[in-house]
This record gives sequence, structure tokens and C-alpha cells, in this order.
Amino acid sequence: MSGATLRFQRLHAELRARICLLDYPPATRLSEAALAEEFGTSRTPLRRVLARLEDEGLLESRHGVGTLVTDVEIGEMAQVYALRLELAQLAGTLDPLPVTPHVLNEMQSFVRRGQALLATPEARAFAQLNMDYHGFGLSLTGNPALREISERLYYRTARIWLKSIPHMDLADECAIFLSEMRETRTALRAGDTQAAALIRRAHISMSVRRMS
Repeated sequence: MSGATLRFQRLHAELRARICLLDYPPATRLSEAALAEEFGTSRTPLRRVLARLEDEGLLESRHGVGTLVTDVEIGEMAQVYALRLELAQLAGTLDPLPVTPHVLNEMQSFVRRGQALLATPEARAFAQLNMDYHGFGLSLTGNPALREISERLYYRTARIWLKSIPHMDLADECAIFLSEMRETRTALRAGDTQAAALIRRAHISMSVRRMS
């Protein structure tokens, strides 16, 4: 992978995370000049990143206004989550990768982070852990098309959780999340990626119902 590709991926991941963690709330106008200066890059590669984020539904360009952060549409969220439920299950059956000692060590590190979060609940830390854990789950399948569409759909609605948490019990959500990770650890220790995928599907379904 070329250096330019790596820089593109890192910049895309950073801006996407800022949008999904509400560092850039909906309707925020992003300045190309300010971002180019912050990241020490020219505007050409930056525009490529912004174009990709727009294609993913996280930004929109308005003539005479600029590039703005979008908001999550409730109707769209329901449709996206319905599809995510089906894709979560497929992750355990389409080209599952072997459960290696490295995978188990990663899983254990997530459990430790979940334990620390439960001890000191914090909404942004929960959202960051959820994003990282989602990436870990996708790493268990060797199907690139499934990874790509699952990632795209996840980030399209990732902000809804931080917007919903004022109306939810954060400590309870942290406990539920930790329970999911512990169940998944048990499944992976048995080498059962299909069971791990079903656990993920069940918890996505329950999360949607709690947010609703």
C-alpha cells in the first residue's frame, strides 16, 4: 500500500470519527483551508477525502455555503439497522477467518476496556469503544465486500447513539455492552465465529429497541 493511500485512509478515518463522535455536530461547516493546515496536506487529497465522506452520507456540499455535516434521518436509521441485522449474521458464515491467539488477545483487551468503562461510564468513551469493537468484528470475516458495506452502514448511523444517550441509562448500557463482549469471548474461545456473529446480531436488535 502506497504512502499516499495510507495518508488518505488515516485522514478519512480521523474525520469520520470526529463526525460520528459529534466533535463535528450536524450542520457544522468544514473549512478546507483549516483542515489542510491542521493535517499538513494540500487541498487535492483533502477534497478526495471529503468527497468520500459525502458519498458515505456524512457530509453534503451546498452551493454558496460549503461542506456541511449531515444529520441522521430517523426513517433512514430504521432501514439501515434492519440491513445491519442481516449483515451481522452473515459475518459469521461468509468466509470466516480462523480464530487465532492474536484474535483472542484482542478480544480480551476489549473486555478489559469494557470493564474499565463500566467502572467509570462516559458517553464518548462508550461510543469510541463501540466503533473500535465494530472494526474488530469485521476483521473476523475474509469477505471484503461484506466488510465494506457493513462498515459504511455502521458509520452512517453511528451518531444516533450519542444523541440518544441522554434519554438512556449509561451505566446499564455499559453493563450490557460488557456482557456482549464476554459472551463473544466465550464463543471465540470455542472457535465459533458463527455464534459470535449471532451474539452481535442479537445485541444490535436489542439496542435498536432500547433507543426506540
